[in-house]
Amino acid sequence: MCGIAGIIHRGKMSNVGGEMTRMLRALKHRGPDSTGLAVYGPPHPGDYVMRLKVAEHEDIDRGRGIKERIKERVERVERILEEHGVQIHSKEFATPYALRYVLRHEGDKEAIARAIEEVDGVEILSLGNNLELIKDLGDAIVVADAYKLHEFEGTHAIGHTRMATESDVDIRSAHPYWAFPYNDVSVVHNGQITNYWLMRREMERKGHRFMSNCDSELLAVYTAHNLAGGMTLEESLRQSIGEIDGVFTYLVATRDQLGMAKDTMAAKPLVLYESDDLIALASEEVAIRAILPQEIDTYDPYDEEIRVWQV
Repeated sequence: MCGIAGIIHRGKMSNVGGEMTRMLRALKHRGPDSTGLAVYGPPHPGDYVMRLKVAEHEDIDRGRGIKERIKERVERVERILEEHGVQIHSKEFATPYALRYVLRHEGDKEAIARAIEEVDGVEILSLGNNLELIKDLGDAIVVADAYKLHEFEGTHAIGHTRMATESDVDIRSAHPYWAFPYNDVSVVHNGQITNYWLMRREMERKGHRFMSNCDSELLAVYTAHNLAGGMTLEESLRQSIGEIDGVFTYLVATRDQLGMAKDTMAAKPLVLYESDDLIALASEEVAIRAILPQEIDTYDPYDEEIRVWQV
């Protein structure tokens, strides 16, 4: 079933971490397995924020040498950064298995990312100037408390509550998804992509990497490929309706935009609220009312509808 949500403030910063947490908490009944947020804070000129995990959530409970393996993985990651001439400005453990780095580097980010992900057990969740992607097992309050998201200031965010149906209950299979080479792109999705394997093989032949077997990751890779090739976000969303088969409603965020697309049948729900300075979207109106308790007017986007909003 799953639940998706998005919010964008036009022309100002807001407490998007807290707002998205409240929206996802209202959608908990749609997906209790995991929660994820992609939040867009103030830009870091010349710097990149890298979020990565060095183990799965359940590895900690198993014990038996996991602390030593995590230490070794972190040391290997930092050797790779040093070898590529990357300066580490700051480093912190958000949880025992998830880290946040602020980095300075002028060269090829994709080459660094590929080298880091060659380390067994390590996955980059996001690497960008504005984007910070956080996802873990548990509901919105559990994840927000663990990663200190309640006070995160930014311009826009998307989020997801997941009910696992065809892939594992782990961090790797949780939304949102990010894909290089185009940084600051994130995607959340509700639905099923029926030509997933066909399109995945096509993207892999073009050199793209996949970190999970979740069909939703395809949308992140597909979007990153199109934007890196010069498409606008609106063009990519429009093209996806014709090229991607299945039932889907998905949200895409970039460093300064939020977009949505619904498939031909429009079987997956989405409710939209729009004012002059705020846009909020969610699988159910209850999530929008979690941040806008006053009387509001909402509407359901039509089939094949795409929309893009600018910060």
